Amino acid sequence: MAVSPTRVIGSIGGGHLEFNAIARARAMLAGEVVPTEPQRVALGPSMGQCCGGVVFLRYELLGPQDATNLAQRLQAPATPVALFGGGHVGQAIARQLAHLPFALHWIDSRDEIFPADTAPNIRCEHSDPVQAAVADIAPGSAVLIMSFSHAEDLEILALCLRRAREQNDLPYIGLIGSKSKWATFRHRLEARGFGEADFARVTSPIGVPGIAGKQPEVIAVAVAAQLLQRTA
Repeated sequence: MAVSPTRVIGSIGGGHLEFNAIARARAMLAGEVVPTEPQRVALGPSMGQCCGGVVFLRYELLGPQDATNLAQRLQAPATPVALFGGGHVGQAIARQLAHLPFALHWIDSRDEIFPADTAPNIRCEHSDPVQAAVADIAPGSAVLIMSFSHAEDLEILALCLRRAREQNDLPYIGLIGSKSKWATFRHRLEARGFGEADFARVTSPIGVPGIAGKQPEVIAVAVAAQLLQRTA
């Protein structure tokens, strides 16, 4: 968390702990000595919090020379996500993930499908054929497949499964659609030599269970929640 006389960027968790830390940081900006060692803070009755436990806070005084690296230092680790599809649901998911700790690689085979005002943590790629982009997905990516075409979805999924089989570097492969769509895909993938070990890598339908709405924004929230569960 960065504290200036008038602004606070980031957070250390809120509550009385953060309130006191901000006040102390501003006192240091006004001339109070900055401690060199981490400061132990007990989260108990003395703090007016019932969380329990202990945290350590380390204070560091920054100057203008540190400004260029500040944003990078404050940025939370970002999990890579590859999203195939720029339709209504894809757009809603991109908007949702833009505010979460994900680095999104957004891919579609159609020209001019991406909005002009995408967030800095979103990289857009036009790929035709769209499945060619599977080779460029960052290792460790969660993959979301929801192109405008079931034929494209199948080709993307097949290449993702082949890559996962060979490299084991795609921990989540999500396919949008109904149970009947997934059953059809399984049958077609079996004809290509894929089996149960491959199918176990696929999540379909996508999103946390129990959310029944089909609006793009509802699906986006369910998918974002599922991705967050996997990175927790």
